[in-house]
Amino acid sequence: MPNWKWLPVAYHGRASSIVVSGTEVRRPHGQIKPPGTSAPVFGPTKSLDYELEMAFLIGPGNSLGEPVAIDRAIDHIFGFVLMNDWSARDIQAWEYQPLGPFLAKNFCTSISPWVVTLEALEPFRKPLLPQDPEPLPYLRLTNDFTYDIHLEARLQTAKLNVPHITTRTNFQSLYWSISQQLAHHAVSGCNLQPGDLLASGTISGAAEESRGCMLELTWRGANPLKLPNGETRKWLEDGDELTITGWCEEDGYRVGFGEVAGRVLPPL
Repeated sequence: MPNWKWLPVAYHGRASSIVVSGTEVRRPHGQIKPPGTSAPVFGPTKSLDYELEMAFLIGPGNSLGEPVAIDRAIDHIFGFVLMNDWSARDIQAWEYQPLGPFLAKNFCTSISPWVVTLEALEPFRKPLLPQDPEPLPYLRLTNDFTYDIHLEARLQTAKLNVPHITTRTNFQSLYWSISQQLAHHAVSGCNLQPGDLLASGTISGAAEESRGCMLELTWRGANPLKLPNGETRKWLEDGDELTITGWCEEDGYRVGFGEVAGRVLPPL
C-alpha cells in the first residue's frame, strides 16, 4: 500500500487472547464472502493461517499524552518473545475494509514462554538497512539497528513422520526497526504500560522459503504447499501443529528463544 514505506502499519489486538506456547487453537467462526457471491455467509474459517513474528515487551512505558522520542525508544523495550499471529484470511478479507482486522485476528495469538532481554541480544545487533524514502523526522535515528535472529516455522500433520520446515527467515528482513515501531505507536500520546506487547508483523525475506505465512507461501492458496509425504496444504487444517523457533549464533555463542507451538482444533 502507498503508506507502507512511510509508517509502520499496525492494528490493536486483544491481550485477553494471548496464550503461551502449547495452547491449542480453536478454528474460529466469522462472516465470509465467497468469491462471486453478493452476500456473506457465517461459518468457520476455511483459510486458517500462521504468521511468523517476534514481539517485544514494554518496560517503563510513558504517560498518556507524552510521546516517546525515537532516541529514547530503546529505553522502553525490555525483551523479545517469539509470536504466532494466527489469522483467518477469509474472514479478514471481508471485514478489514475500512477499519482493519477484527475477528480475523482476535481469536488467538501464541507467544513463547521465555523473554530474551536486549542485553542478551547485544552481540547480535546489526545496522538497519537503508530506507527509501527517508522516514519523517520523528522516525529517524542515527545508527538505527536490528538483530541477526534466525527463525524457522515447522508444520506437523497427523500423517507426517517428521515436521516439515515451511519457513526459514531472519529478523533482519524487517523494514522498520523496533525503535521506529515504538516511536510511531506512541507519537500520538498513546500510553504504553509495563508488559504491553508490540509485535513485528510477518517476517518474510526475498526468497520463497523465507515467506512467513501460508498466504505468501501458497500465494493465497493458488500454489499449494507440497509436503514430503505427498500431502498438500493451501491453509492449515484441523490437527495440524505449527511450531516457530528462533536463535542467534556467532563464534560458538548461541542465544535461543525456545519455541512457540500450537495445534489446530476443529470448530465448535
